[in-house]
Amino acid sequence: MWMRPVTLWAALIGLSLVAAVPAAAQEPSASHLAAARELVVAGGTGGSIDAIFPTLFEDIRRQSVTRPELSKDLNDVLKSLEAELETQRQQAMNIAARGYAKWLSEAEIRDALAFFTSASGKKYVTVLPDLTEDVVQSLTSWSQVASEYVMTRVRVEMTKRGHQMQ
Repeated sequence: MWMRPVTLWAALIGLSLVAAVPAAAQEPSASHLAAARELVVAGGTGGSIDAIFPTLFEDIRRQSVTRPELSKDLNDVLKSLEAELETQRQQAMNIAARGYAKWLSEAEIRDALAFFTSASGKKYVTVLPDLTEDVVQSLTSWSQVASEYVMTRVRVEMTKRGHQMQ
């Protein structure tokens, strides 16, 4: 599963923010954590976590292109690491679930789960990477236009006050 750079970037930032969240004063219950873990999967964060290692492996393969003689051994090593890295994936899922449990009550998580397990919620998760990329591209274009607009307005207003701006 390939992730778009924007989606991978967002996933990595999200994981780093969740990992940086200080421990809650009270430990969430087992049912709270279980619901949070379900939300991690249903809401799409689990898919982002799942895509981290394959993306990393592909990056390693690309970096090794200059040494084609390593290709077979490198592929064998990466393949042998897949099972070992399942523990790492589970840790990431637990970190994300703890972050969700810290910020959302169990009832709120269950409400979110109801949405994400509905037809609309499943579609939302499916289209979210494309939607995010589209919005980011659109907002990038918009920010350039808005910047030019603001600068033009500032120049006009500064000229009214007797200042010349380039």
